[in-house]
Parts: sequence; structure tokens; C-alpha cells
Amino acid sequence: MKKKILITNPSIYTETDVIENGYLIIEDNQIKDIGKMEDSPTSEDYEVIQLPRSSKMVPGMIDVHIHGVNGADTMDATTEALEKMVTSLPAEGTTCFLATTITQEKTAIEAALQNVADFIDNHQRTGQAEVVGIHLEGPFINKNKAGAQPSSHIIDPDLQVFKDWQALSNGHIKLVTLAPEQPGGAELITYLKNNNVIASIGHSDATFSQVEEAIEHGLSHVTHLYNQMSGLHHREPGVVGAAFLKDKLMVEIISDGVHARPEAVQLAYRQKTSDKLMLITDAMRAKCLKNGIYDLGGQEVTVTDNKAVLADGTLAGSVLRMGQAFKNIIEYTDCTVADAILMSSSNAAKELGLYERKGSISIGKDADIVILDKNNEVVMTFCQGKLAFQKGETNK
Repeated sequence: MKKKILITNPSIYTETDVIENGYLIIEDNQIKDIGKMEDSPTSEDYEVIQLPRSSKMVPGMIDVHIHGVNGADTMDATTEALEKMVTSLPAEGTTCFLATTITQEKTAIEAALQNVADFIDNHQRTGQAEVVGIHLEGPFINKNKAGAQPSSHIIDPDLQVFKDWQALSNGHIKLVTLAPEQPGGAELITYLKNNNVIASIGHSDATFSQVEEAIEHGLSHVTHLYNQMSGLHHREPGVVGAAFLKDKLMVEIISDGVHARPEAVQLAYRQKTSDKLMLITDAMRAKCLKNGIYDLGGQEVTVTDNKAVLADGTLAGSVLRMGQAFKNIIEYTDCTVADAILMSSSNAAKELGLYERKGSISIGKDADIVILDKNNEVVMTFCQGKLAFQKGETNK
């Protein structure tokens, strides 16, 4: 197969504008050239992929909060589980993600951290989604807002424990969800900020004032808005109120119509805009599988009709796909495709310090590219220039 790929005809959503009926060249895993079809080079030297003119080309999506997919979970702590994740996720348009842990006993978390670190350092390949770090969700959270996080393993924020875990992970923990109102919260947030790790509030019962204080220490992110946090009240705005009002906070949202009904998603969009909202899946291992009973952090989860719950009815992650979240946010908010790109790609790349090579379609960046059809369905995904998914074909 020729090393250079020429993709023709789609509307290309570049970093700065939209090129109708455009072309893009991939060479050496990167975006080599972009332009209008009238200026396209001759095809003799390229493998040509000709698309319908109704197609859209958008940047690969980045999921900063995903536990598992297709029967595999980060907490399985095996190379095989991560292999399944990186080969499954391109089908939904995801080209990069943070492998996300869950509250568990320390030895289980440590095994997962070491496994992800080994995978990142030794097993990454082109043509599959890239693990760009770890999201440590728990155990430094509030038992009153545990949700599907096993409360028996929840502990107060502990700086020394985090330092030990970051060493075990070879420095790959990029985002930490914690409850800043708990003892040790401020100290850990300050350390995270000073060491370029994103501090996120989640599974928290903090007051508005406590969130303000945490922001002063370096808090900059909100984990799955609305879910397992103090809600908005006119006398105590809580975490939700702070998420709406504080411009320093980047806010995750699960746009599945289950974790937040469409009107609540629209409310968040109007408050935060596409510049400060981030689409995530928070998906667990049942994603891509049929209805049934599955495991999440040692707990039994029942999945029925796109809803995952514990025995007591508590939501337990999602089975949402990023491509569907992309479609949903447009449907729920009437935002543009360009806005959806910010929320599914660019904002995450910027926050993770990856924007020089990911998060937008621009010459010189990694060729992490998704092709959407006229209905915004994912039909093709390239991971670092290699075709990783094509609708109707076995993943390559």
C-alpha cells in the first residue's frame, strides 16, 4: 500500500474554517496538506479515498473519562483489556482517551496504574486509539456522593498516596477527580496544579464557597456535571452553581439523555458555551455489548436499553459512544458542528497539553481524523494516519 493517502471531496472542518469539497493528504502519520479539490494534486502517487461530497471530516475525538468498552475495563489491569479498548474505540470516533480508574482497594488501583503505564510506554501502535494518560477517579472522594464508586474503599485526599501512585504510573496520571471539601483536599489540589496534573471536582458535596476556595488552590475541572455532586439551590448554589458561574472551570458532561435530560444539557451549554464544555462517555465495559449483567469495580451492574444501574437503581457509568454524544449535543443544543468539535476534541487536547499535535485538523498535526456521513454518523476513523475503522468492514 502506498504510504501517502489522498482523501477527496468532504467538507473539512479545519482549525480555522470549513473547506467545502476539500482534500487532505496524510503522510508519515501526519496531516501533510489541506486544500480545495480544484487545487488537489494528481492521484498517481497516492492511495486515494474518494468520499461523497456530503461527508464531513472532523478531528478525532478525545474522551478524558472512560472506564471500559466491549467487555474490557481499565481496572482489569491486563494488556489484553487495554488492547480491546484501543481497538474498539475508533468505531465511535475516539482516537485518544484517558484510561479511567474507579475507587477500589489500593492494590487493585496500583495494578491498574502500572498496567496502563506499561501499555503507554511499550504497547502503543498507530491504527488504534491512543492512551494519552490516566484519569484517577477516586478514591479521594466524598462517601455522601459515592454513586457507583464502592464506598468501602473511599479515603480522604492523601498527598503521599498520590505521589506513590504517580511514581507507579511513570507520571502518566493526567487528571484526578476528588472532593476538595474533604481533609487534605486543598493540599492535594495545590500539588496537582504545581505538577501539571488537572485537579477536578467530582463525587463531591462541596458548598459554593468551598469550590471557590478550591479554585484558588488550582481546581480547574468538573467531573460529569450534575451527577454525584451538590446541586443548584437558590440559597446554596453548590458544585453545579460553581460549575456554571466560574470561568476557570472546564466542565465534563455525559450527553446521553440519561445522566442529564436534554434540557439540562442545553442549560449547561448556554451557561458554559462550547469553549468550556467537554463531552465524555464515562462508559463501562458493557458498551458495545448486549443488555445484561456486568461488573464495575466489583459491583453488579444491570444494563438495559442504554442505561447502566446498580441493584439499588444508582446510575453506574454509561454505555454512551462518543460519536453519539457528538450527535446528541447538536440535537440537544442546536450547536454547530464546529462547536461540537470544540467539545469533543479541541478542549480536551488543549487541557491535556496535546494541542500542538491533536484536537484539530491542521497541517503538521497527527492524522487523527473522523469521517462523518450526512447524518453525522461515524463511517471512518484514522488514528495517526492509519485507517482504524471503516463502517461495514472489520476493523483494521
